[in-house]
Amino acid sequence: MVASKLGVSKNVASKNSVWPVMSYKDASGALEFLEKAFGFEITACFRNEEDPSVVEHAQVRWPGGGGVMLSSHGTSGPLFAERVLGNDSIYVVCGDPDALFERATGAGAEVALGLKDEDYGSRGFTVRDPEGNLWSFGTYAGE
Repeated sequence: MVASKLGVSKNVASKNSVWPVMSYKDASGALEFLEKAFGFEITACFRNEEDPSVVEHAQVRWPGGGGVMLSSHGTSGPLFAERVLGNDSIYVVCGDPDALFERATGAGAEVALGLKDEDYGSRGFTVRDPEGNLWSFGTYAGE
């Protein structure tokens, strides 16, 4: 098992251990969009006590497993504040890309690459969220 070679226990390796982290100018709006357009479930959202519009940390879960962490830009320290906003790209495995494409575009997602079948057997699409990040969804689940 690759995980044991990397010093990761089998228990940890069997769980969803990869969490992309994103920053948004409007993290509250991003949370609403991810839920409405794609079907992510908001599982945690911690806001700044003095300014509740600032999301210090949030987590969204994908129904098929895994999730994304996000926050308002600049809340995760200077290293992360240097990142360019709207420049991220995430790929998510989904079982019904046609239905998800309809949902996403119905919620206002900008189509970057339309729904299509790929040479390698996947069916999927890519859209932009309101801040320009690319979200690709497809049936390809890796090797």
